[in-house]
Amino acid sequence: MAAITAADVNKLRTMTGAGMMDCKKALTEADGDFEAARDILRKQGQKIADKRAENATAEGLVLAAVSEDGTNGKLVALACETEPVAKVEDFKNLAQQILATAVKSNAATKEELLAASQEDGRSLQEHITDLMGKIGEKLDVVAYENVTAEKVASYIHSDNKKGVLVAMKNVGGADVATVGRDVAMQIVAMKPVALDKDGVDAATIEREIEIGKEQARAEGKPEAMLEKIAQGKLNKFYKENTLLNQEFVKDSSMTISQLLDKTQKGLTISDFKRVAIVG
Repeated sequence: MAAITAADVNKLRTMTGAGMMDCKKALTEADGDFEAARDILRKQGQKIADKRAENATAEGLVLAAVSEDGTNGKLVALACETEPVAKVEDFKNLAQQILATAVKSNAATKEELLAASQEDGRSLQEHITDLMGKIGEKLDVVAYENVTAEKVASYIHSDNKKGVLVAMKNVGGADVATVGRDVAMQIVAMKPVALDKDGVDAATIEREIEIGKEQARAEGKPEAMLEKIAQGKLNKFYKENTLLNQEFVKDSSMTISQLLDKTQKGLTISDFKRVAIVG
């Protein structure tokens, strides 16, 4: 049986980020073989991942990064099970590592991001799984967005659990930092379902029309009027739930579309991404 020294334990801890006692146990079980000990720790993380796979992840962090030239933005959401875990340094560091990997790899999808190789040769997913072994909770990248446009604005809400990327076009020479942030804040607060009515999916439109008809029917309106009334309610739905038609929360005298046009003639939003960690 190999003698396990404090230096050995510390070396494995530096290599893996696992706790001191876990490292000592793994080295003892592996009879001092560092690679075997790493495999033991990795299996420990995988066991926790498998065991807690169905657990809800209602806490965590949302982070964003926008390129220096403002033309690309990345948004990541790393979730965990409990609030205390979301506050520990290891979790925060992992969230930053995920964001840095997104920026470096320019991954198009979450799957590409999780497969991205790290400095030690392991994938990002392997790093996440390994940290599960140390923390003892399910950790999950619940959202990843990568947006490119003329200008991209970002906003992270004060609870660090909600974030937005806004893609702007027809920017011209305008400074759009303030309006971009205002629109992003609007999206966090008002949760628009689409940019405008053309972006609302057919199933949602059908559902809103049926709801409008049922409401009108319950109010005793004649059957011949139901369709017209429902269409009116649908137009109200568009006004309240599509970004460009929403009233600006800071000034209800104008819509988001009007706010943008006032900032720069023709300025508009080509896309937006909103992510949130919810219970």
